[in-house]
Amino acid sequence: MNIVLWHVHGSWTTAFVQGPHRYLLPTLPERGPWGGGRPEAWDWPAGAVETAPDRLADAEVDLVVLQRPEELELAQRWLGRVPGRDVPAVYLEHNAPREHAATSRHPMADRSDLTIVHVTHFNRLMWDCGTTPTTVVEHGVVDPGHRYTGDLPAAAVVVNEPVRRNRVTGTDLLPRFARGAPLDVFGMGTDDLAARLGLDPSTPVRGLGDLPQHRMHAELARRRAYLHPLRWTSLGLALIEAMHLGMPVVVLATTEAHEAVPSGTGYCSTDPDRLAIQLRELMAEPELAARMGAAARRHALERYGLDRFLASWEDVLLRATEGRRPARRPMAGATTATTGRS
Repeated sequence: MNIVLWHVHGSWTTAFVQGPHRYLLPTLPERGPWGGGRPEAWDWPAGAVETAPDRLADAEVDLVVLQRPEELELAQRWLGRVPGRDVPAVYLEHNAPREHAATSRHPMADRSDLTIVHVTHFNRLMWDCGTTPTTVVEHGVVDPGHRYTGDLPAAAVVVNEPVRRNRVTGTDLLPRFARGAPLDVFGMGTDDLAARLGLDPSTPVRGLGDLPQHRMHAELARRRAYLHPLRWTSLGLALIEAMHLGMPVVVLATTEAHEAVPSGTGYCSTDPDRLAIQLRELMAEPELAARMGAAARRHALERYGLDRFLASWEDVLLRATEGRRPARRPMAGATTATTGRS
């Protein structure tokens, strides 16, 4: 299939483009949120093709994967076809509702021309999608390998824009968690994190910045445990990647977390003080941490493995396109990223 989708979430898209299809990524000279193309820091296969918007009108397109409400109008304008009517479409919902947990109306509610695909069962439970068909395809990630050493007695945290998002990402809880272990925080907007949060210089919270994925995996694997302090989010892919690395995890028991962290793979609770004590325990007992990390990896491979993810998505794509054929001729002139844009 030829599938149009925007690069919105790096880790999710990295897994999705591992499939057998051709993925047409709208690309603008200035990049930005509506034309990001292939990211330089991620290793994507040749089937992910950078595509200028003015090429899409003449492209043979089998399906559009929408991920933001604005993409509905944008796809119609660039393709010259209405997603859901003239070309099959699904709407991928990455997030839990941002306002009222149980009463938020989904922007694609009450539609018969597309399916909403949620990434967690929690998200589908909470969004009010009305009569729109819904399904769940749980996350999958490209396996980074069992790289855990845990030689650094610190906890790794991955969160983007922790100062701006604050309570949503549990940033305000970091000093409490730091009673259990030094915290090394990775992600966008984490530079000078302790100073920006006004923490006492003695509080062991370090912001280490946004690293390319392969470097971040190597750094995470050296930390004794992975801490997931987010209060309200979808299921973080960084958490699943940490489990694939073989890290034991310490997680706030919110949204989908309890599904991802069964007994023996780490600790999951709504009590930050209890989690801080358990984090301290992992720092003091590296053999326990390694055993839990190995169990976390086994669970992650079974539930969030790439093969299961791609097979589930294949079912969704086949159902969405059943009996429908693309109406336009094959696209000419699209270019696949070169080695310099991998």
